[in-house]
Formats: sequence, structure tokens, C-alpha cells
Amino acid sequence: SCYGRKIMTGILYGVGVGPGDPSLLTLSAIQCIETADAVAYPCLEGTASFARHVVENYLKSDQEEIPIIIPMKQDPEPAQLAYDQAAEHLFTRIKKGKNVAVLCEGDPFFYGSFQFLFYRLAKKCSVKIIPGVSSLMSCAASLALPLAARNDVLSVLPAPLPNTVLQACLNVADTAAIIKLGRHFSRIKDLLSSLNLDQSAYYIERSSLPNEKIEQLENIDPSKVPYFSMILVNKRS
Repeated sequence: SCYGRKIMTGILYGVGVGPGDPSLLTLSAIQCIETADAVAYPCLEGTASFARHVVENYLKSDQEEIPIIIPMKQDPEPAQLAYDQAAEHLFTRIKKGKNVAVLCEGDPFFYGSFQFLFYRLAKKCSVKIIPGVSSLMSCAASLALPLAARNDVLSVLPAPLPNTVLQACLNVADTAAIIKLGRHFSRIKDLLSSLNLDQSAYYIERSSLPNEKIEQLENIDPSKVPYFSMILVNKRS
């Protein structure tokens, strides 16, 4: 789809690369990556890009690669500045008629980092989104745990939200996915226990990868919970 008015020939693609297993890349994603003039991807400062790693077998030697370096700081302002600079950098290619594919872990429009570029560039050029397998779908598949059926209510809850908000959502949801766990794991675990939902909760990290881990909540070391982790709560289980 295209948002805004098309005023040049280059296209910005937001390409979902899925949860990590290259076999979960869509045919559309592969085709876009292989034919793009330039491929951009986010990477945290001082680390390699996970998104690039997923698609590395499809990159071409004559393509321009554009790393988007994101500072590892609590303050959001440096990261937003990095996206400001990246948007300008990509736009110089697009206005010359180049097609730029921006890789995004999971799906671009489901908590995807691509959105930070989308809002900066969508009114300046044509934008096309190639959806990817989200972490939510991948985790449900790994757990063999259905997410919703018939009129079930499914809630996706970022762990940094306050307990009052999380509890209100958990009270009405039939299934809930609690994401962005990391340092919030212990608080979330205690909340689920207080609501008698701990026995209906399932922990999974790094879904679809060789080091995927599925455990009961009580077996998890809170100090080792990564960002790429999720708790699925299924009251019907």
C-alpha cells in the first residue's frame, strides 16, 4: 500500500523477516530483498544486526548495505535522533529512484522498529509493507497453544505497563501475550500468581531459533530473561 503522495520513483519497503528462522521468511520478503538497490537494517550499538543475519543468504554483493546504529541507552532521545538521521540517509537514495528495503524483525507493523522510519518518510515517498511472521504467532506455534477461537478476546500486553493496567486487561482476556519481559519478569510472575494465572502461563524465549527455550515460570532465572521472550496466558488451557 502507499501512504501519502508519490512524488518520486524510488520505493521504501518495510520487510518483515520473522522471528529468526530463515525458513519462515515469506517469498515476497525474499524477492524484495534480492531485488532492492539498497538494504537497511537496525542494529544496537556495538552488536551485529539480527535482522541481517536472518536474510544474509539472500543479500547480493552489488547491493548497498545501510546499517542503522541504535544507541543502547534508556533515554529515548538518542535513538530517535538515530532514526532522524537514518530517514534522511535513506531518502537521499529514494529520491534518486533507488528502491530501499528496510529489514524488520517479526512484522513491520506489529511493534516493529520500521514504524519509526515509516512516520518520518510516508508522506515523502511510496511505501510498501511486506508482512512477516510475528513473534506472537511463532511463540504460539512453538508452544502448540491456540491463541483464540470463536469470540475469544486476545490481549497483547507490553510488560513495562503498570500492574493496574495489566491486571485490568488480564481480567477480561481469554488469552494474553505478555511481551518485552526482560527485567520485568519477576514483577509479571508475581502478578500472575496473585491472579491465580501462573498455572495457565507458559514462558518461551527465542522462538524458532536453535536455542529456543520453553519453561514453567518457576524454573526461570529472572536475571537471565532476554528481550526476545514472552509469556502466553491461556485461561482455557
